[in-house]
Amino acid sequence: MNLPPVYFSTQVAIRFAHCDPAGIVFFPQYLVLFNGLVEDWFNDGLCYGYGRMLQAEQTGLPIVHLECDFRAIARMGDVLQLRLSVAHIGSRSLRLRVEALGSDGQLKVSALKVLVFTSLDTHQAMAVPPAIGAAIKGWMATVAVD
Repeated sequence: MNLPPVYFSTQVAIRFAHCDPAGIVFFPQYLVLFNGLVEDWFNDGLCYGYGRMLQAEQTGLPIVHLECDFRAIARMGDVLQLRLSVAHIGSRSLRLRVEALGSDGQLKVSALKVLVFTSLDTHQAMAVPPAIGAAIKGWMATVAVD
């Protein structure tokens, strides 16, 4: 049985700095926005400090695979809903679906990100830290019930 995805979401106002000379969001800026979404999800959704993971625990979470579909433009002054769902938790990785939607619900951009947990000391892949894995599973269960 397939269950509908559970989402962490936030809103972001599109600023001048996000836009290209044509006045629309310059496509790499979506990657910056999506990275911020992951950080917000850790901090606010999982209640697991992203800075703590990077600095105190010396655990990185780089992107190793990325697929993006650009569907519609967004302009300075637009407010986008950014949302994230967990597609898969592996032994060392996370597969996340991220999306940007306009205020009318129109899908602007969707992406699939594969992130791998790494030791910042050795830069080698490592197992999903147990506390982070538990936080993700707990978040998914809590959001699915709401």
